[in-house]
Amino acid sequence: MKQFLEELRVQRWDDHRFYHQSRINQALHFVSAISFVVAYAVMFNDPATAALIAWLISMTTRQSGHFFFEPLGYDEVNQATQEYKESIKVGYNLARKRVLMGTWFLLPAALWFAPDLLPFVQPYESVGSWVNAVGWSWFGLGIMALVIRMTQLTIQQNFRTAVVWICKIITDPFHDMKLYYKAPFYLLKGELLDTSMRKGLSH
Repeated sequence: MKQFLEELRVQRWDDHRFYHQSRINQALHFVSAISFVVAYAVMFNDPATAALIAWLISMTTRQSGHFFFEPLGYDEVNQATQEYKESIKVGYNLARKRVLMGTWFLLPAALWFAPDLLPFVQPYESVGSWVNAVGWSWFGLGIMALVIRMTQLTIQQNFRTAVVWICKIITDPFHDMKLYYKAPFYLLKGELLDTSMRKGLSH
């Protein structure tokens, strides 16, 4: 258990220092975390609606922070190139995220023109049932994304790393709320990069 918790701490710290230096990104992660917690609560009664909340609000805010606001050049704080960070990323790096988000974006249109595309989704009969079908397809996509990356990590590294990553992903919303709740206030002060992180790593 001690090794498990230490690996979880390392994965979280690497994710924070490598991919969350932008205060805008941190603020978006705070919004994402809140909506993910709401989605978790809804999921027990209505998985399709939970998936709509998670993908339309949580994932769009979270990933837009990474794609549009996080610095993508040479990382002076960590003395690392973007290529290096992408190569050691335990979870979904930007290249994998493009594939995932592209699939998410195309699924609604695919289900509109091919209602029986997915065997676990009921073909729609109205706009409302199409929205519900999209929700179920996104719920399935989320599960599939976790299973695929967990399998890759088990093959490439080991099973424990994969399990640690799954635990990190599931608990990230709660951790992000604690870590980034002050980000909007720093933005109001005009701070675009996490200066405390930069100072801490410079010593």
